Amino acid sequence: MNVVNLSHYDMMRPDSTAIKRQGVVGVIHEATYPPFARDPKYVDRQMGALQAGLLWGAYHYANAGDPIRQADHFLSVVSNAWAQADPGTRPSAGVLLVLDFEKNGHYPGGTMRPDQAVAFVERIHDRTGVYPGVYSGEYHLNQVLNSPRVSPAQKGTLTNCWLWIANYHKEPRVTAPWSYWALWQYCGDGICGLPRSGYPTRIANIARAELNVFRGNQSSLQEFWQRHGWDPRAGKPRREPERTLAADL
Repeated sequence: MNVVNLSHYDMMRPDSTAIKRQGVVGVIHEATYPPFARDPKYVDRQMGALQAGLLWGAYHYANAGDPIRQADHFLSVVSNAWAQADPGTRPSAGVLLVLDFEKNGHYPGGTMRPDQAVAFVERIHDRTGVYPGVYSGEYHLNQVLNSPRVSPAQKGTLTNCWLWIANYHKEPRVTAPWSYWALWQYCGDGICGLPRSGYPTRIANIARAELNVFRGNQSSLQEFWQRHGWDPRAGKPRREPERTLAADL
């Protein structure tokens, strides 16, 4: 495994130093979720991960509400938390951004539609200059994005994003409209149908971890993070709207 993802549902205090020692390069943590809530564990865990020398990423768990407001709120939370980090521990790669585009069965507001996902990722790109990753389960992705109601233009926009896909029983095969996955989540909450010898389900003091494989070695993962990450300190990107991130805090 190369990457671990966490949220406020993980109740332990992660041992970030042990996580890194066991080969993990980065952590992707839930930053925001419906309805416009901040993950209460995000800032503290960001601090621990950065102090341990881990790369840092953030995801937004989406619903069927206004995708522009969701994107703006997500960036505000991420930017505010990054400003609180010790400058000496902040990696140059910045924060890897992700849209969690899965079936929403436990937060209010229903499941985000493909057209809303397009609006979300375009808003992120407009404000940061980078496209976020898109996370989803293989089945949900195949069912939703390969519908005739999703236009070629919408699919094209989404493929500007890198793909993070979940399948707990086998390596993902159906990734259309993407040609390949960049991150594969192979277990979650202790659920894993793969051989435990090659696919462990715990890391450090996290017994029921959500673990991910990157398509490439550790060096290429570092380069990937650098290429796709966002540094909130870098100022306005080329098409930043007049309203600043600070106005949303």
